Amino acid sequence: MHCLSSVPHSVRDDEISHDIYELLCLSFPTVKMLTVWVLVCAMMALTRAVALPEEKAKKDDQAETDLVKRTYYGCSSGWSRFNRRCFHFVPKPMTWAQAERNCRSMRGNLASVHSVQEYHKIQKLIMKATHGYKPTWIGGSDAQEDTVWLWSDGTTFHYSNWCRGEPNNYFGWQNCIQINYGDQKCWDDLQCNRRLPSICAKKAQ
Repeated sequence: MHCLSSVPHSVRDDEISHDIYELLCLSFPTVKMLTVWVLVCAMMALTRAVALPEEKAKKDDQAETDLVKRTYYGCSSGWSRFNRRCFHFVPKPMTWAQAERNCRSMRGNLASVHSVQEYHKIQKLIMKATHGYKPTWIGGSDAQEDTVWLWSDGTTFHYSNWCRGEPNNYFGWQNCIQINYGDQKCWDDLQCNRRLPSICAKKAQ
């Protein structure tokens, strides 16, 4: 239908000139296009408004999942959980005292060992880090009283895995425990000023 035919005859003849009719006719497509664009923009804005809460919900869910994982495992990055403790292998060779201070700086101690399962866990950590059973410090010492072995974290010394003939306190000054000693990869008393890698342990959070 022609635009002019939609305008009442009385209006066309008496009130508005032909030029104004033409202007109105030319404006109608523009107005229609503008209306379409307004509708499109409104739909896009509405879609975005709906999407934002969904994205936020997904991020919140992921953050909650990460928190649950951290709470469940209870160990910092680089530490491995076993039972209720976290273990960390330190490859840098240090004296026993230096290694203990280093563990304390990470809110732990040189590892105490309370079962064969814990010992095997520690050995696996060392194997993973060094590709071998490297001699390593743990937290046992009889420096305060000869033959009375204590753990640096204050726990009871009720499990041991000494090599045959050990501890022998060779030359009278072997007061600290290295593990993975000899063919049997067992425990040996050693001079505390020797430099070895170490295993730290702390309670899981």
